[in-house]
Amino acid sequence: MAKPIITLLTDFGLSDHYVGCMKGVILGIHPDVEIVDITHEVKPHDIHEGAFLLRSCYRYFPPRTIHVAIVDPSVGPHRRPIIATVGEHIYLAPDNGILSYIYEEGEVSQVIHVTASHYFLPTISHTFHGRDLFAPVAAWISRGIELEKFGDLVTDFTRFQMPRIKQVNPKILQGNVLHVDKFGNLITNFTEKEIPRGESGETALAKVLVARREVTSVRTSYADGSPGEIFVVLGSTGFYEIVMNKSSAAERLAVGRGAEVGAVLK
Repeated sequence: MAKPIITLLTDFGLSDHYVGCMKGVILGIHPDVEIVDITHEVKPHDIHEGAFLLRSCYRYFPPRTIHVAIVDPSVGPHRRPIIATVGEHIYLAPDNGILSYIYEEGEVSQVIHVTASHYFLPTISHTFHGRDLFAPVAAWISRGIELEKFGDLVTDFTRFQMPRIKQVNPKILQGNVLHVDKFGNLITNFTEKEIPRGESGETALAKVLVARREVTSVRTSYADGSPGEIFVVLGSTGFYEIVMNKSSAAERLAVGRGAEVGAVLK
């Protein structure tokens, strides 16, 4: 039988003890579990970035993977810890919206407010619920404890909506930048659903409007662009990206997450 898998996504970084403590707690409860780091470099307190990164990779893990996502600027007794079963996966996170994109992606089977404190560490700090609450609960879930034993079902869980595409007219769409990655690529919320490809594989996108500039080149990969050229690719997350070859489109255009982007169709 395959080992259970717990993934970790946090804004803790790797220069401090936080991630190591969480792993130690998990392994102390369930030594035979696989722990996978998604990232610990989410910008501090940036719930939206954490939500996007979790959405971008959860699907590549086996069913019943337990995803622990902690970006928690309001850590303390007034914020609920929750377990959410969405699609084929289990998520453990603070109830602050970090699972919002996950809720958009799949069917929400149940969301549980975690209150069964006998599954926590004996002493709960006011500043490190990742170690004292989330890590042990994840470990007990991986050992097969039924989810219903951790608390009661809730329906008023926190979620924010992903920015929606606006149809300005039959040929013009209005969208936004969802995320700026490490390389300065501007990941928009346009997908092939809004900008389809024809039978020949050619995209229906004529150009993108951003920061008072028109971007008319649509390429297949990052390496296809000329040095200094700003162009568009369909990225690995399924969203269209505004990019540069070996340079930062975000810096060149001086825009970031939330910036408005227009798409003109052929």
